[in-house]
Amino acid sequence: MTKADLVEQVTASIARTAGPMISKKDCARVVDAFLEAVKDALKQQHNIEVRGFGTFKIRRRKTRMARNPRTGDPVEVAARPVPVFKPSKELRALVADESEAAAEPMSGL
Repeated sequence: MTKADLVEQVTASIARTAGPMISKKDCARVVDAFLEAVKDALKQQHNIEVRGFGTFKIRRRKTRMARNPRTGDPVEVAARPVPVFKPSKELRALVADESEAAAEPMSGL
């Protein structure tokens, strides 16, 4: 799903529940603003928790040894912060239920 697909789906969802009150352009601004807020919070080393969806966190990777793929020489990779996403229990259960439902017709063959 692309950002354009997300905007389309959110606009359609709002239109179903509240009527055609928001344009796709305005919905795109909202989606962009949300994503910018997430990026800014992570840049400032803050965690973002969306109940029922998951948590965006910054995790610190340790210094490690790696290999240069061209030469095979060992190279030290410095410690650095990386963004990670941890899904909520509800989201994990929803995904697991969907994958089990998709797999069931195959098991009956």
